[in-house]
Amino acid sequence: MDKLLNSTFYKKYLSSFYNNSAAVMILSLFCVLYFAIFGGVFAVTGEFTRIGGEILELFGMDLSSYSYYQKQNLNGTILTRVDGVMIIGMCFGCLMAAAFSNKIAFRKIASKTRFFQALIGGILAGFGARLAWGCNLANFFTGLPYFSLHTWVFAIFMCLGVYAAILLVKLPIFAPKAKMIKVSSASLKIDENRQKKSFIFACILSFIFALVFILFLLFAVKVNLAIALLFGAIFGWLIQKGQICFTSCFRDLFLFKRANFAIALFFSMFIASFFVYALLNNGLNVKVLEISIGLCVGAFLFGFGIVFAGGCECGFFYRMLEGQSHFFVVGVGNILGTMLIALNYDKLPKWFLNGEKIKLSGANSLLIESALFLISICLIYLYSRRKNV
Repeated sequence: MDKLLNSTFYKKYLSSFYNNSAAVMILSLFCVLYFAIFGGVFAVTGEFTRIGGEILELFGMDLSSYSYYQKQNLNGTILTRVDGVMIIGMCFGCLMAAAFSNKIAFRKIASKTRFFQALIGGILAGFGARLAWGCNLANFFTGLPYFSLHTWVFAIFMCLGVYAAILLVKLPIFAPKAKMIKVSSASLKIDENRQKKSFIFACILSFIFALVFILFLLFAVKVNLAIALLFGAIFGWLIQKGQICFTSCFRDLFLFKRANFAIALFFSMFIASFFVYALLNNGLNVKVLEISIGLCVGAFLFGFGIVFAGGCECGFFYRMLEGQSHFFVVGVGNILGTMLIALNYDKLPKWFLNGEKIKLSGANSLLIESALFLISICLIYLYSRRKNV
C-alpha cells in the first residue's frame, strides 16, 4: 500500500487537488454533455425544494393547493427522479474525492456567530434561488451559455448581492477568529496511519458506488437514472478536487483582486456556449424565464446569502461532505429557504413576479452571447487591474 500511496499517479490524480481553472473547464464540458443527454441543466436547488416538500408531507401537510410545489412536480422520490439520483451521485463523488485526499474529518462550528451566519445565509440563499427559479448553477454556470437573457440579469444582481454581503462580513463582528499554528506543529503533520485508513475507506466507497450503479442499471425504471448517477459522481469529484466554489471566486475577486478563477469560469461558459448553440440548432430547448422584479430580488438575496453563509451550492456541498458541520447547517438553511418561498409564493403580487421572456435566437445570438462573455472577461480583468494600482 505504501508504494501505491507514494506513486506519482496516486498523488497527481487521486490524492492532490486539481487546478481549479482546469477543473471548471472540464466541469463545464460535462455539463454540456449532461444537457445533450437529459435535455436539462446541472442544478440542485429544484431537488432541494422537492425534498423540502416531502419533509412537509411527512408531517401531514397537504401541498396540493400550493402552486409552487405543483410547478416543481413532487411526483416520484429522490430515487426515481433524475435530479435526485444525480445528487446522490454527487454525494458519492465528493466523498470519494475527499477520502482519496484524506480530507474527511469532522470539524465543529467555530462560534455562535458562524452558526448564525450559516443558518441565515443558507435560508437567504435557498429562498433567493427559488424565487429566481435557479441558483448559481441553473441560472449562472449552466445558465449563461444557454441563450436566455434572464440569466445575465440574474448574474448582475447576484454579483450585487455578493458585493453587499462582502461589505457586511468585513465588519469586526463577523471577522473570523484566526488561530496561529506553527508549521512544525504536530497537528499539521501527515498521519500515515490515518492516510491509509482514509484510502481504505475511499476504496470501500468506490466499491459501494459501483454496486449502486449496477443496481440502477439493472433495476431502475429508467436506464438514464444510472447515467445520471454517474454524471453526479463526476460533478462531485470535480467540484471537490477543484475546490470549486463560486462564493470564493467572487470573494477573491472583490476582496483580494484575484481574477484567475473568475476569468477561467467565464471562459469555460464562453466555450460551452458554442456547443450549446449547436445542440439548440439540432432540436434541444432551454428553459427561458421571465425577467421580473422577483428574479432580480431573488438573485440579490441568493448572492448575499452565499457569501454570508460562506459557500454557494457547490462550495457548501463538498465542504459538508468533508465533515465541516458549519456547511451542514448551510444545507439545512437552504432547504428551509425553499420551504419559505414555496409556501408563500402565491401571496406575492403579480407585478412582482411577471415579466418578459427574452431568448437570444437567430443567426446573431451566438455573436451576442460571445460579445457578452468577452465584455465580462474584460471587465473582470480591468477591475482586478484597477484595484491593483
